[in-house]
Amino acid sequence: MDIGSNAIRLQITNVTHFQGAFGLKKLEYVRFPLRLGRDVFLNQEISPGSRSKFVRLMGVFKELIELYEVDHYMVCATSAMRESKNGEEIAQEVADTIGLHIEIIDGDREAELIDKALWSSIDTKTYLHVDVGGGSTELNIYKKKQKIGSRSFKIGSVRTLDEHHVPLSIWRDMEAFIAEHLKREQSVTCIGTGGNINKIMELSNPRKNKRYLDKHTIQVVQERLLSYNYEERMHVLNLNPDRADVIIPASKIYLAAMDAAGSSRMIVPDVGLKDGLMNLLFERAMSNQTSPIR
Repeated sequence: MDIGSNAIRLQITNVTHFQGAFGLKKLEYVRFPLRLGRDVFLNQEISPGSRSKFVRLMGVFKELIELYEVDHYMVCATSAMRESKNGEEIAQEVADTIGLHIEIIDGDREAELIDKALWSSIDTKTYLHVDVGGGSTELNIYKKKQKIGSRSFKIGSVRTLDEHHVPLSIWRDMEAFIAEHLKREQSVTCIGTGGNINKIMELSNPRKNKRYLDKHTIQVVQERLLSYNYEERMHVLNLNPDRADVIIPASKIYLAAMDAAGSSRMIVPDVGLKDGLMNLLFERAMSNQTSPIR
């Protein structure tokens, strides 16, 4: 389970084993648009209304975990809950009343988990991985299949809905981090993860099996999005209400990272934190852990 700033995702996966080979088959995927970041980035804590809904949602997800007879699970909360004054308190309430353990992770741990899902996309070239969430952006830099830099920045799609929430100094800091690690690189390919870049990919009408975008295409999609108001993005472009507003600030973050890296191409592998969690759970299960993972 991935408890993000814009939405909460639950994925249940079955491990298959045939002729000596293991595979992962998705059984259930639920995304609930509970925007915890809206409260936290405005008031530094999760409101009573959101808290009540969140605890109820955790109860529903726990029921699904039990109905599917899940052997191993992991629940991670990111930017909104780690910055909320009452995040730890709410996590404890969920543990006490529902019996579901929530691990509130920092940006470095978040990047490390996403690494596990990304590895198949990395070869010996130079890559900048840009993971844009609701409250933060995680950057990872790879050269010759080695990670040479990793950092989390308080720049996210929900947080930047109000530009006053992100000082210009943080944008400059992100650009400086990228430039410092990639200043001598002639060719850098970006890897984009997060729900917004996948939706941008979809809106670009890609060829079948195409999993990359060039910078110009992202700009064209961004201009198209800007040409519609919020209501039109929902009804003309068929975007969900919690996607129709954040997709534009998210596109600005991806493009800013590409500009800083001097990159014109972004691979979009359609993986994220939940996939990293799934890989970690599989590794632990293969190490003969038999009890539910907390």
